[in-house]
Amino acid sequence: MAHAGKRYRAIAAKTEPNKVYSLSEAVAFLKENTSCKFDETVEVSVNLDVDPRAADQNIRGMVSMPAGTGKTVRVAVFARGTVADEAKAAGADFVGAEDLAEKITAGDIAFEVCIASPDMMGVVGRLGKVLGPKGLMPNPKLGTVTPNVGAAVKNSKAGQVEFRLDKEGIVHAGLCKLSFAKEKIEENAKAFLGAIVKARPAGVKGAYLKSVTISSTMGVGLKLNTAEVLGF
Repeated sequence: MAHAGKRYRAIAAKTEPNKVYSLSEAVAFLKENTSCKFDETVEVSVNLDVDPRAADQNIRGMVSMPAGTGKTVRVAVFARGTVADEAKAAGADFVGAEDLAEKITAGDIAFEVCIASPDMMGVVGRLGKVLGPKGLMPNPKLGTVTPNVGAAVKNSKAGQVEFRLDKEGIVHAGLCKLSFAKEKIEENAKAFLGAIVKARPAGVKGAYLKSVTISSTMGVGLKLNTAEVLGF
């Protein structure tokens, strides 16, 4: 285990052992106990009682953050003709077809979100080995393969967060910056955690939420009341 620094230990000393926090209490604590020179990210980890190996329990999706994320998101769009024009008007950073595919194949991947119109999947499909490992492959389930590319671009720019179950049965995500107003952080947290709750697979029995922890980049993790989270 890595050695905890003096600053971290000082913050940890202010927490109550085994305490389960309400979302409001936890966000207030994080905001009151930061001394970093950079704007930390508010992060959430959700430990789920699911089987990551089961295809019907492979939880994945996108959720829009009501208050945005505070991050600049660069968007690439595969489209032609009027659809390409629509993507550009919506604020896409890169728009193209075979020319965009050539740039990506050459290693020019200067974007965080990749969107494609359905007719472009023949071109995009050849990029699976490049985009797949980076989590950038357009996917209908995530709304990144869509005929309405303009709306998809605007949603990505406004602040969408992808969630995906890892092999340990945990979902991690960054919600927004810690400098956001307390109410805004809570809005984002409720939207994200509510989406996780709604994504519960039909075949999962029992508690579903094992634990939910919220933290800042350099701060301590605070366990949230799962009963409250289930109500989001």
